[in-house]
Amino acid sequence: MNTKHRAREIYARLKRRYPAPAPALDWSDAWELLVATVLAAQCTDERVNKVTPVLFAHWPDIASLAEADVAEVADVVRSTGFFRNKAKNLKASANRIIEVYGGEVPRTMADLITLPGVARKTANIVLSNAFGVFEGIAVDTHVKRLAFRLGLTKNIDPVRIEKDLMPLYPRETWGEINHFLVYFGREVCPARSPRCGSCELDDLCPKHGVKA
Repeated sequence: MNTKHRAREIYARLKRRYPAPAPALDWSDAWELLVATVLAAQCTDERVNKVTPVLFAHWPDIASLAEADVAEVADVVRSTGFFRNKAKNLKASANRIIEVYGGEVPRTMADLITLPGVARKTANIVLSNAFGVFEGIAVDTHVKRLAFRLGLTKNIDPVRIEKDLMPLYPRETWGEINHFLVYFGREVCPARSPRCGSCELDDLCPKHGVKA
């Protein structure tokens, strides 16, 4: 089975396992999703989901966060790790969105990645989930690990992995692919002690001698 056929079979099986994929982060609009995704760097989604209600209670929109005291924001997001840098980036992003984009979260990759703290992964998550726009595939640690383990890429750089994955799947499924691999990476194929004996992708996995 060549790589493209294996990729499509992986998609089909994970689609059956996860018929209605969605981000594990709680959000109600593009700004909330952007903030949550920035906070999720080096932090669990569960922790972020506990922090964001407090954050948005203090600063409910882009304009209010742009005017916030960055030290106060840092104190609220402290438990997500790297809190000073995250707070600085969120405030700076809010200001840029107001000054450059008329107070609306931009809807293109080129514009989103100009926001402080926003790289391709975050931009892809916001675009696909909030706007239904597919410019790429978000590659986080789970996607990186599983794409390599499943033989869908030989690269370890997230940007190159994204470029390897995109031709393997129809554009309209790019958002789902991220969700599928994140969920499966957490539930079945973690970094340590993958549960190969109960893995429905086991027969598709060229795992012998392969480590992510």
